[in-house]
Amino acid sequence: MRRIGLRWPLTLAAALLVLGAGAALTGLGGRTVSFNEEIRPILNRSCIACHGGVKQSGGFSLLSREEALRPAESGKPVIVPGDADRSELYLRLVSRDPEARMPLDHPPLGSAEIRLIRRWIDQGAPWEPHWSFVPPRMPEMPRMPRNWGYNGIDALVYAGLREAGLDPAPEADRRTLIRRLSLDLTGLPPSPEAVEAFEADTRPDAYEQLADSLLASPGYGERWAALWMDLARYADTKGYEHDPQRDLWPYRDWLIRAFSEDMPFDQFTISQLAGDLLPQPAADQLIATAFHRCTMANSEGGTDDEEFRLAAQYDRMRTTWTIWQGLTMECVQCHSHPYEPIYQPEYYRFMAFFNNTQDADLDVDAPVLELFEKRPDHEAAERLAAWLKQQPPAGDTLRRPFNAEIRDALFPRLIPAYADDFHEVTLYHDGAAASWTHNLQAMGNRGYHLIFSQVDFTGLSRILLTYAAQGSQGRVEFRLGSPEGPLAGAYDCRPTTKFIRGNEGGDWDTWKTVPVPIQAPPGRQDLYVVLRNTTGRIPDGVVVVKELELSGPGYAAPGAAQRVRQDSLLQLRRRALRLPVMKDRLPGNARVTRVFTRGNWLTPADTVTPGVPASLPPLPPDAPADRLGMARWLVSPENPLTARVTVNRFWEQLFGTGIVETLEDFGSQGAKPSNQALLDYLALRWMHEHRWSVKQLLREIVLSAAYRQSSALTPEKRERDPYNRLISRGPRVRISAEQVRDQALAACGLLSGKQYGPSVMPYQPDGVWKVVYNGARWIVSDGEDAYRRALYTYWRRTSPYPSMLTFDGSSREFCVPRRIRTNTPLQALVTLNDPVFHEAASVLAARIWERHRGDPAAAVRQACRTLLLREPDPGTFDALEALYAQSLAVFEADAQAAAGMACNAVPESPQLAALTTVAGALMNLDTFLTKE
Repeated sequence: MRRIGLRWPLTLAAALLVLGAGAALTGLGGRTVSFNEEIRPILNRSCIACHGGVKQSGGFSLLSREEALRPAESGKPVIVPGDADRSELYLRLVSRDPEARMPLDHPPLGSAEIRLIRRWIDQGAPWEPHWSFVPPRMPEMPRMPRNWGYNGIDALVYAGLREAGLDPAPEADRRTLIRRLSLDLTGLPPSPEAVEAFEADTRPDAYEQLADSLLASPGYGERWAALWMDLARYADTKGYEHDPQRDLWPYRDWLIRAFSEDMPFDQFTISQLAGDLLPQPAADQLIATAFHRCTMANSEGGTDDEEFRLAAQYDRMRTTWTIWQGLTMECVQCHSHPYEPIYQPEYYRFMAFFNNTQDADLDVDAPVLELFEKRPDHEAAERLAAWLKQQPPAGDTLRRPFNAEIRDALFPRLIPAYADDFHEVTLYHDGAAASWTHNLQAMGNRGYHLIFSQVDFTGLSRILLTYAAQGSQGRVEFRLGSPEGPLAGAYDCRPTTKFIRGNEGGDWDTWKTVPVPIQAPPGRQDLYVVLRNTTGRIPDGVVVVKELELSGPGYAAPGAAQRVRQDSLLQLRRRALRLPVMKDRLPGNARVTRVFTRGNWLTPADTVTPGVPASLPPLPPDAPADRLGMARWLVSPENPLTARVTVNRFWEQLFGTGIVETLEDFGSQGAKPSNQALLDYLALRWMHEHRWSVKQLLREIVLSAAYRQSSALTPEKRERDPYNRLISRGPRVRISAEQVRDQALAACGLLSGKQYGPSVMPYQPDGVWKVVYNGARWIVSDGEDAYRRALYTYWRRTSPYPSMLTFDGSSREFCVPRRIRTNTPLQALVTLNDPVFHEAASVLAARIWERHRGDPAAAVRQACRTLLLREPDPGTFDALEALYAQSLAVFEADAQAAAGMACNAVPESPQLAALTTVAGALMNLDTFLTKE
């Protein structure tokens, strides 16, 4: 609709026609019209495109009741509660004038829809918040039949089935149940021996014991970390054109541990969004903040760092709202939400929570957490810890950060890499800082500075500055309290080297140390080290600061032996792994957040402070207005969305479809819950009974009778519940891309159980990586690293691992809340021809042939039992035996073709090649690729 109230040329005849139509449309009985169920869908479909958060034609908006009841541009109210005949909304719907009738230039509403709107207005035009904005309520539990059901899930599922006139399906057989449960909880298939043992287990609680053992298995954490990696847009590279490497894998290891140890989800949330703001954060809480450092960074020359810094903020907004609130927020960057009561200033108020972090799309990933791997540096890190008078580290040294300890050990030498805050400077891996960026057009006009917090100027008479410069246009200033604060000292740089550029540091070959006199009042103040390009010339105005040493009566200079140890320490830290983490700017260096007109960062408007949308509960009164307060708000009991969205995500992983099908959209344009009572029950139980335990939530679901049902589809259920939204049967869906690969390796005995550590490069077809500018190559990992679980595979955003991408894996450039399953011929080509699957089939064939040499029929049956975990039915066996015979004839006639089937030093023979073909065909079957 549009132009409401701008013109209303009703003739007397037209008015009489409207009144007559109104009288004819009142036959709805005495029932109350539901705004959410009946009116909102009509408005969203037919009206809100012109009268919502994007357009407000005629000065009329239907985004909220408050706006809908305001007078339009004509000065008239469009909705008069209690009187449809005086409401232009209704009169325009029934008008015969094509210039006045709404929706303009679209087909008119049906008579039943108009009748609903008239009745709604006459009843006072009541407005209800969308169901997902209303806190969940524990439903009254219906009764269950005596012969079916184990818990509250079953009671609510059964009530829905009976309402639809359906009965639950019988329980699946034990072979199906153990495979389903194992794939769901660990991502891996059970072994044939485990299947046989479960079938023979006669204990009443055998299934419950199986579930508990799988929840406690090492594979559990890896399976659910893989899910979160899609949400976190985890990758081993930064993205965009250059797509260079980034060391993020310690964050992936943190995810695996968090799920394995069943970290409560509220703690899991707070650690990732604001672990650095917790009091005295532990190493793991800092590692967790790499979640929002998974954003892409653009190091291409000529790009504007501020533009792409803001792109990362937008991505953090979109990711946070998608994962925890299930609401689309992308459009609110430019205008108010078209369908939800969320307004554009509220978008930027929420973005203000993130806008004050130190990262800024620079050429390096600062701020970083320095970690030491369990490789050659492990012992060195042990010695370092002892040298710093720390207790010998327990467990994994990788999880111990040394940033603060190294800084203390180096004092009074100040290394730029350990500055408390910085602006625009490039922090190199050797610890130096420079007024350099690849965006040469903007270099001369930018402000560059480092901040060392609360330096004691008592007894400080000079600072020894170690620097490098190509020209004489650079200047280093020491200022108090701010970049433009009182000048305590300065030095106009003189040339020291002929080459200044690069991301790693060390390209400059000559350093110079000079004393800079300092004049400042005694006491503690923030020291700002400002790097100025005095003429804007490049690179002659570029300055590289290697270190600063505080000197004077109040500072004892390091002795010769101590300086040697410090230099050794600096050399050791250059070999540290650098994990990008979140860290806020200091208050004096904080950014100001503004609303961007139409979302354009070049047109800033009003200043805003951190806050949450008014349509949701406010921040608690005592909550800080920062990321920590925001994270606690997300997992507060008052937030109506987080628990619902998250239990729905776990439900979707088990059943193939969420209770709300649109995992990414719980708003008014998303799908309605198939069983809201069940969704609310799960959400409230998870928060208050299970105390955010993911394992307890999953355990309750998998122990239900609803989950244990057979997936067999009857004609009646095909008609009444074709997509299993009512859970009238068990799940039947194709397994994930990671599980497809892992299952093939596991079934054939190749899968490595090795956990944690850097990403690996398994086999992939040649020519996939077309890497520009950085010279990176795909080098196949040695030994068992080539056979590790799929989540450890090196993930390059511009060239994702091809077989997993073919099975609907994501590029990880953005948060992916729901993979859309496809069915393409390329998927069959992967399982038949990809080197990983071919090797798996070859190794399995060799193992089976060794046991059943001379008995092809027994070998084929064994292959079925190993890969499908059941005996083949007669039709399947006959087809496979025929395939073996046909393949054998081909390979006996063509020795070269048989040799080409050999893999992994397996002896060549026509029989083995034929059995390899059979194993490959089995891995291509729907039974192998589907969880049922």
